[in-house]
Amino acid sequence: MAGLIVYAAFLAYVLVRLFRPRASGEGEYLLASRSLTLPAFVATTVSSWYGGILGVGEYSYTYGLSNWLVFGVPYYLYALVFALFLARRARRAPVMTVPDQLRARYGPAVALVGSVVLFVMTAPAAYVLALGVLIRHATGLPLAVAVAAGTLFSLAYVYRGGLRGVLLTDKVQFLLMFAGFAVLLPVAAAKLGGFGWLRDHLPADHLHWSGGRSLQDIAVWYFIASATLVEPVFYQRCFAARDEATARRGLLVSVLFWILFDFMTTFTGLYARAALPDLAAAGGLGAQGSYPALAEALLPPAAAGLFMVGLLATVMSTIDSYAFLAAITFGRDIVWRLRGGRGDSNRYSRWGLVVTGAAAVALALWRESIVGLWHDLGSVGTPVLLFPLALGFGGRPARRGWILAGMLAGGGISLAWLLAGRATGDWPLGLRPIFPGLIASGLAALAAFSGGRRSA
Repeated sequence: MAGLIVYAAFLAYVLVRLFRPRASGEGEYLLASRSLTLPAFVATTVSSWYGGILGVGEYSYTYGLSNWLVFGVPYYLYALVFALFLARRARRAPVMTVPDQLRARYGPAVALVGSVVLFVMTAPAAYVLALGVLIRHATGLPLAVAVAAGTLFSLAYVYRGGLRGVLLTDKVQFLLMFAGFAVLLPVAAAKLGGFGWLRDHLPADHLHWSGGRSLQDIAVWYFIASATLVEPVFYQRCFAARDEATARRGLLVSVLFWILFDFMTTFTGLYARAALPDLAAAGGLGAQGSYPALAEALLPPAAAGLFMVGLLATVMSTIDSYAFLAAITFGRDIVWRLRGGRGDSNRYSRWGLVVTGAAAVALALWRESIVGLWHDLGSVGTPVLLFPLALGFGGRPARRGWILAGMLAGGGISLAWLLAGRATGDWPLGLRPIFPGLIASGLAALAAFSGGRRSA
């Protein structure tokens, strides 16, 4: 409890500090005046991209080592592609947001469609759900109240300080997320045993690369992970980096930290499954609560408190980053643009935080599954944005009508496929929703870049 009080006091300090003075101007509010150094870039990027920690715990508890192949390897690969081929171009681009880039390349209609999809994808529903689950576990509050309270608290300092408010907290939250697992994992190994003990106490599938899942169940995440190439956190951090070298090196270093953290979280999930095999049927948080349950079983109260603070920091660092991006997308890139770009865009972004918070809470309470939210939003959003944005930094002319058609067809087909699968309990033709959507948007992109003059 003492650790939670100290952490809450730190966040209150950040909020008070940001009231002197308030961020002003688009460059400062959205991009912290493009001043991110390498340490700040790494700390905020690493911590912002890992908020679904309870979902990772649920998956590693349920499927074992395949967690690394599903939520680790494909994201490393796409992050490396982004670092090597897109980071410098993104920093070089004279834009402030992803919809700005779509507007400059393809026009306002494409930018508007992209903005709507980006808003839905970046509204941090999965992460406010995770935070609400943690708060409910600690306080006994109903899930709806816990989700709403956690969301409100997470957005307060973003409203005032913009990206600088995010950066102030992310530096500390980066340290806390590693500290929690650096305490729990060695204690689990010392008290329970090493790899041999895990092998003796885990189901055989948990140490198999597939975790007992089908090839398509695993392969779909390699396509969903392609959303990394349109990851708005990456673009914003690259836009805000001090220079092109910082953007590229920052992502490369971040991948190394993600590999380390995934090792810690995956093996902690294995220890939870081996030590607490009936957790999923025991009530409470179930498999989503595997990390807190293992900490409570093995750590003394002070250390368990530190671990819980680390979990909260991991989740909140992602909520503030994604909520900020969603608020900018709704307030600036949709409403402000539709109003002709009149007035202070920062004011629209701040009001966008209110809409973002409400949307995130609604989505979280509707789906109530962290992994499910990742799957559904990624399956629909990736076909819309992948090809227009990943190909949008080149100089080759594109037919804008085909780009727009591909976005609408890719997203529409994936959404219809998803709804049909949810209604019938089986995916049409046995295919996951992302595959037909990517085929449609990919064919349209091929037509758009096949030659000819760019359409107006």
